[in-house]
Amino acid sequence: MDGILQPEYSKLAEIYDTVMEDVDYVIWADFIDEIIQRHHPDPETVLEMACGTGSLALALNRYRCYDIFGTDKSPRMIQKAREKARKRGASIPFCVMDFLDINIDRKFDIIVSIFDSINYLQSKKDIKRMLKQIKNIMNRHSLFIFDFTTPKNSRQAIHYLDNDEGITDNNYRFFRKSSYDADQQIHYNNFEIEKLADDQQKVLQRFTEIHQQRIYSLTEMQEIVGETDFEIVKAYSEFDMNKATPQSLRITMVLRCPSIQ
Repeated sequence: MDGILQPEYSKLAEIYDTVMEDVDYVIWADFIDEIIQRHHPDPETVLEMACGTGSLALALNRYRCYDIFGTDKSPRMIQKAREKARKRGASIPFCVMDFLDINIDRKFDIIVSIFDSINYLQSKKDIKRMLKQIKNIMNRHSLFIFDFTTPKNSRQAIHYLDNDEGITDNNYRFFRKSSYDADQQIHYNNFEIEKLADDQQKVLQRFTEIHQQRIYSLTEMQEIVGETDFEIVKAYSEFDMNKATPQSLRITMVLRCPSIQ
């Protein structure tokens, strides 16, 4: 029986923290904090876009020096983020918002988006649209910090992502097929997700989610940013403060918009 096709990050929200259980968000938060402290004088407000279930925002919150706000396009992911925040006694506001349609009436010192959320934007036009939206919520010292994965990363990642599977504590079983079309620079992750009975012996429902990411090289992203009002302050490789190169697997870019007065 084929699974019912679901929108991205709807049923995946039920298994997301299990899929991501090997990700060390504390180390990631430390890396983002180091970037912030190096490039921004006395930041106070942080907006995380595509925050998922809130793991990075909650990890950043332990510094107790940032006013953090989290957004994500998926209502179910935001619901999960709110539940996690309540359990940890964190007062981070989380709300549903698409970073292609930012509708918040305030400015932020730092805007951040991690774990290759930008790779979900399929074209140069979409990235430029996003940057235009972000400019509206920046002040003259604001930074936009985001990461993206490269073709080299996708070529390596399919060897451990393909055929990934597991069972969650809330009785969901998942199986992932991962593939990379190098000619089109598109990475596919197809999830088959089953809701199991309490004894985990019977499948109650089946769902399918298809995730498609456009994979950008360092040169491509530099060219896209170069066609906007933004300037690249720095591009870092992996999770250290070394300069990104065409051989980097993951690149974190720090942007500023000099035209903001």
